[in-house]
Amino acid sequence: MIVDMPETTTVDVSKKLVELRKIGGAVTLGRVLTLVVSFRESEESEQFIDAANEASREHPCRVIVVVRGDRDAPRRLDGQIRVGGDAGASEVVVLRLSGELADHASSVVVPFLLPDTPVVAWWPEEAPPSPATDPIGRLAVRRITDATGAPDPGAVIRARLATYTPGDTDLAWSRVTGWRALLVSALDQPPYATVVGATVSGLATEPAVDMLAGWLASRLGDVPVRREEGPLYAQLNFEGGGSLTISRPQTGTTATVSRTGAPDALVALGRRPTHDCLAEELRRLDADEIYAGALAGLAKVTS
Repeated sequence: MIVDMPETTTVDVSKKLVELRKIGGAVTLGRVLTLVVSFRESEESEQFIDAANEASREHPCRVIVVVRGDRDAPRRLDGQIRVGGDAGASEVVVLRLSGELADHASSVVVPFLLPDTPVVAWWPEEAPPSPATDPIGRLAVRRITDATGAPDPGAVIRARLATYTPGDTDLAWSRVTGWRALLVSALDQPPYATVVGATVSGLATEPAVDMLAGWLASRLGDVPVRREEGPLYAQLNFEGGGSLTISRPQTGTTATVSRTGAPDALVALGRRPTHDCLAEELRRLDADEIYAGALAGLAKVTS
């Protein structure tokens, strides 16, 4: 069920939400968190809402979507409530802000936060330079950004370290979870050679590749790590010769694991959808120290 409430107020939206809950029998006791999604009105708006809905199937929550409209337009709040089949395992409150309201999104959000549950903020597109000091970010214990859609993704992901606060993360980081798991698993198998160099290659506009390089640099200590533009692969070079390479076509779903002296192996390693990455980040609400280390490791990566 979708209920549109044009030119409304937060009080009226709250009353309608309570009314719908009584009619439908929905309760908030099973909600484990409040997810606040903030972005500007665009053609991708529904995709972001759909991703939040899909993630909510694993983490039942209240989703508050803040859509910032034209700041030069008259002051206006348009509300929309989605429940039942249109809201995954959540209840979705969409708040479209126009005029000066667009600059006061946090004040509009507060009345809809579930009591005694953690708040997670997600900026699927443009994120504030310092998420932790942003008005919406200050409400949250976990702040999720996504550098992938930025005009210069590499520069954006490198700038994250300067404003990093425990609780920050980026979906570019969760997109390489499978790659990191494969590399660790491969190194746990004989022969246990010492890594003397590493190269990570991929699109220049893919910050997930940068995060993988930063993670390797942080875990390998003084071992040199290069970040190149080209085919998608990660390669580790071993002392005494030999290498381990994980490669995949840019749009493929199957990766090839090649190791000197061993037959190639094929593994499933497709690009993770946004909702899958978001669900992973919602599983933990504490500081991700490995992510912080990967950001710091970017300074050691050469190109």
